[in-house]
Amino acid sequence: MNYDLLMEKEIEKCGIGKTLLLHVCCAPCSSSVIERLGEIFEITLFFYNPNIDTLSEYNKRLLELEKFINSFKTKYKVKLISAPYNKDEFQKIATGLENCPERGIRCYKCYELRLTQTAKVAKEYNFDYFATTLTLSPYKNSNWINEIGHNLEEEIRTKYLYSDFKKKNGYKRSIELSKEYNLYRQNYCGCIYSRVNKDKNDK
Repeated sequence: MNYDLLMEKEIEKCGIGKTLLLHVCCAPCSSSVIERLGEIFEITLFFYNPNIDTLSEYNKRLLELEKFINSFKTKYKVKLISAPYNKDEFQKIATGLENCPERGIRCYKCYELRLTQTAKVAKEYNFDYFATTLTLSPYKNSNWINEIGHNLEEEIRTKYLYSDFKKKNGYKRSIELSKEYNLYRQNYCGCIYSRVNKDKNDK
């Protein structure tokens, strides 16, 4: 499935100026997505990431996100909603899956957790669409993410914007923007398991 093409067709159909609740995991991944969509949608970022292993890391990523949107100009001013840090929400879905490999079922559950909350907020505040920057990363399963988004659209009755933001050099562009705006680029996904896995691989 070409999710990037599906997004382009949806944009062509809906026109500009619709509201989008965009789940974001960090400033670098958000950068090229905001650049691409900020002239089309009225974007509100939703920083909801209970998977992040420490409060200090959570706050660091949030501050970098605020720094970027305050300095990067788009047609429609980008807004931000940040959820309180509560890593217990992630631990509940990760219990029993601690030894799963990276990019396995634990990651699927994590995508589902974050997208479900995004869909609920989009529904509550009547956003035209919800989406996530998670599809930008070459290390994340875009098929799973879009499958979850599709299921939530049907379950919660709020419109999901399909995406594969790594297409059209989206990931490469995020690296360029991170350098240009001097953004902190973390070297692990966020959860304790990804950090332990990264540390093992570095040895």
